[in-house]
Parts: sequence; C-alpha cells; structure tokens
Amino acid sequence: MTDTRQIDGVTDAAAARAAAARLAARHGVPALERARLTATLGARLRQCLAEGGTWRLTLGVRGADSGGGALHAVLEPSPDASSAGEGTRWETTVPLPAADRPGSTGDSDMVPGDDPAALSQALMSADADTALVLDRLAEQEALVAFHRDELHQTNQGVLALHAELDAAGRAQREAFAAERRARNEAENARRRLTFLADASAVLNTSLNHGEIVRRLPELLVPRYAAEVGIWLFDEEDDPHHPMTRPAATVRAARTGRPQYAADHPGGLRGVDDLPPSVLHPDRPLLCVPLLTHRAPLGVLTLSPPGERWDPDDAVMLIELTRRAGIAIDNARRFEHNRDIAETLQRALLTELPTTPGLSLAARYLPATHGMNIGGDWYDAFHRQDGSLITVIGDVTGHGLHAAVMMSQLRTALRAYAVDDGSPGRLLTRLHKFLHRLQPNLYATAVIARFHPDESTLTWAAAGHPPPVLRLPDGRVRTLDAKPGAMLGIPLEQEIADHTEQVAPGSTLTLYTDGLVERRTEGIDPGIERLSAALGSFGPAELDTDLEGAADRILKPLLSDSERDDDVCLLLCHLQG
Repeated sequence: MTDTRQIDGVTDAAAARAAAARLAARHGVPALERARLTATLGARLRQCLAEGGTWRLTLGVRGADSGGGALHAVLEPSPDASSAGEGTRWETTVPLPAADRPGSTGDSDMVPGDDPAALSQALMSADADTALVLDRLAEQEALVAFHRDELHQTNQGVLALHAELDAAGRAQREAFAAERRARNEAENARRRLTFLADASAVLNTSLNHGEIVRRLPELLVPRYAAEVGIWLFDEEDDPHHPMTRPAATVRAARTGRPQYAADHPGGLRGVDDLPPSVLHPDRPLLCVPLLTHRAPLGVLTLSPPGERWDPDDAVMLIELTRRAGIAIDNARRFEHNRDIAETLQRALLTELPTTPGLSLAARYLPATHGMNIGGDWYDAFHRQDGSLITVIGDVTGHGLHAAVMMSQLRTALRAYAVDDGSPGRLLTRLHKFLHRLQPNLYATAVIARFHPDESTLTWAAAGHPPPVLRLPDGRVRTLDAKPGAMLGIPLEQEIADHTEQVAPGSTLTLYTDGLVERRTEGIDPGIERLSAALGSFGPAELDTDLEGAADRILKPLLSDSERDDDVCLLLCHLQG
C-alpha cells in the first residue's frame, strides 16, 4: 500500500503530515515513534515550503503481510512540476510491530487537503500523541530525578568516603610519624643507657681517683660536651687548676644542685636556671656537683657540643656525674685504706737478724691489682736456746683487715715462741688462736728452726706451699712431707714436725703462693721454675751475694708487671 502526495503549500503539507500519522497509527506504530516520525516529517516539510516548489511525499508499508515490516516515507522534489525545487531527497523508515492492528484500508488514511474537519481531527490525534510523549517524558524526568537523587546521595557517600579515607590517611601518616619518633626516641634512649653503662664501668673499674678525673673528659668530649672542667675542693692549691670560676659553678658547690647558665631557659628537670656566665657569655654552662654519701667532692662544669643539650642528654649527664662522684669517693677511700695497710704492713716486716754462719735475705712485693695489700708476711728471730726461728705466712684476703690479722698472728707467734716449742707445736697453737679469734678467717704458714750447734733443720707447714731446699752440690729438693691443714679451719689438729739434714752451703727457700701460682697453670709449674732458678747459681754466688740472688730469683718468676697477689720470699743460706 502506497500513498503519494503532491505538496504545493502549507495545507498540503499539513494533510501529508496527518496522513503519515494516521498510517503509522493504522499499523500500530507506538505513540513515541509516531510522534518522532511526524515531528521529523513536519520539520522537513517546513524546510521544503521555505525552499518553494512542488514536492512529492510517498508513504508506504513494506513486508506487513509477513508479520512485522516497516513504514517507509520518501520526500523529494516532484518530477512533474514545472518549477520543481532543487532540494535534496529525504527518506526514513520506521519499524512496525509484529502484527498490525485491525483497521480500515485504502482511502481511510487519505486526508483531503481542503477538509478542515479531517485536518482538525489529525491535529487532535497529534495532540494525543504529544500527550503520550509528554507522559513518557514526565516518567523519564521522574526517573532522571530519582537517579539524580541517587547519584547525589552516591556522590555524598563518595565524598564522605573520600573524607574518611583522607582522615584515615592522615591518621596513618601521623601513626607512622609517631612510630618513627618513638623508634628514634627508643634508639636514643638505648644509646644513652649504653653510654652510661659503659662509662660507669670505665669509672668504677679504676681505684685511682686521678685516673678517674683524667678519663671523665675523655668519655664526654666531643660527643656530649665541647669542654669539661672538673673542680675538686681539696685541690684548691693545685697551680694547674684555675682560681677564677663561673658563678654557676660556685652556686652548684654551695647548693648541691645542678645549675644551668645561659641566655635562654634550659627547661631541664631538677636544674636551676641562671643568667649567662660573665666568664663565658657566648656558650651555655651546665654545672653539676660531684655528690657522695657524705659531702660534695667538687663540681663538673660542661659546655654543650652544639647550641644546647637535648633534655634527655642533660639528665644522662647529671646521672653520670653522680656516679663519677661516687667512683672518685670510693677510689679515695680505697687509696686511704691502702696507704694505711701498706704503712702498717711495712712497719711490721722484720729487720732480719744477724746470725753467725747463716745469711738471710727477704723480699716483699705487694699486688698491683685490687687493694694491693694482703696478709703475706715473713719473720725471723732468735730464741733463748740460740736457735733461729724463720717463718713465712699468708692470711686470706686483702686490705687493712688482713694486714691487722697478720700483725696479730706475728705477735702471737713471737709470744708462743718464748716457750720452748717446736715449729709444729707453734703452728698448732696459732691454729687454735686464730680459730677462736676470727672463726671465718684462715691463714697458711711455714716455720723452720735452725740451731747453730746442729746440722738438722726442723720445719712444719700448715696449708702452705712446700719449702724448697738447695743442696751444696746444686741439686734442689722440694720438702713435700705431709703438711697440716690451714690455720683457723674448724678442725682439731696437731701439726707434725719434719726434720732434714743440712750441710754448709745449703739454702732453704720459703715463699708465698703469689710467687709461684698463676691462674692459668696452677702452682706446680711455678715451683719447678723456682727450683730451676735456685739450681742455676754457682757454689760461691749464694755465699757472696745472697741479696742479689734474691733479686735474680724473682726476675724470671715475676716477668709479668701485673700481679694479683702479694709476693714474699725468704732465703736462709748456711755459709759454706
């Protein structure tokens, strides 16, 4: 079915438009597509009228009988008109539904160009289509509004999510920064504690206060201080120490509190702030008193390595100064006790007696580690019967207490020796004396008795290294007969005497364990070295220079300059 129309004016154009609308409605074209078709066709028709001439509109349906087809419209200049326009050809195709709606055919779709009623009806139908389009448009607007609200809410949610993500990012960055700060603070704290522990170990291992004073600046400069000044109150007369001191140093000495002198507040815990020092106006000063349990020893004055100290570094320096004060005080007390003990011990060491036919030589060397003064002693004295008693002993421990106990044992032995008693008997009485006097203190000793009218040596030992005897022919023997136990142990004992035949030219060597004992090898190798040293002398060397022989014995046995124990040596030589 095809409908062809000539269009010469606006009435023909309106009728053609109405015919296209009715044909589309006849074949069931939806109102939206129908409105789109008539709107597009109307726009083309207005353009054709504007161009002028005669135009031809051909409307037709293709494939309607096969169930679904298309409405085809062609608008082109009319070839029959003498004044045909020169416009372009236009055509369009609108798909039809699967089945046509029932209706009339033929001329029912024709709209006469001069029938106003038909045109009006077509106009009303077009309004109905427009109403349907407007309804669909309203539905779409409502849907668009709905989606717009959803989109707005989604945008709000996205914005809120972005805000939360930003906040989470900031919180994470702050957490990372806090973690880095905490890690740095922990590392700095570990560094300070390590330094404090190492520096304290250095200061406390020395028992020489001068060395502590010397090492303290070496520990602090340049890491924690640019300069270090140490003022010890009892060294005021030392010409190497300045007499003019900053006011903060003097105030720290008077108050016993740390002082901080600078042109800005220090803000340090437990430290008083003062104006900058007149002597050093260009740098801050931290003045910390060297406190002890009794009284301040002096003041440590520090200047920072930079512009100022970190507060935690300042707290660490104050603690180190406190420990340094205690270390200096301990060293001074140790030196005082050592001097007293050494003076006491040297005062008690006997001046060796002179005996015809018998030469004596003795050596005493204090230890170089620790208290330095122990309980080692030697003694030699005559008895009423003309015999000579020689003794060497060792009281356990070091220090003033050991020196005092040594002097008491020495005095007690001389008192017991007034009675006629053998070396074993004398040691037995010393054992009982020490156990009653000091139950927790022990000692070792060897006593040897020489008689000018006899060629017999009588000796006894209590827990002490065995005497060594050099025979006139140069052979050396260790007198290792069974000794008694240590003096003072909770044990009842009777210490036995031992005798040995000696000839002129013989040399008896008494010694303490500091001469032969080494931690890494024990005592036997040391006794072997002592025996070798005694056997190395010629026959006349001991007769002529026993003092020199004593020095030559000590030299190979004490090759190390550091000694952990006292050394006593007593040589008794029978003239050849």
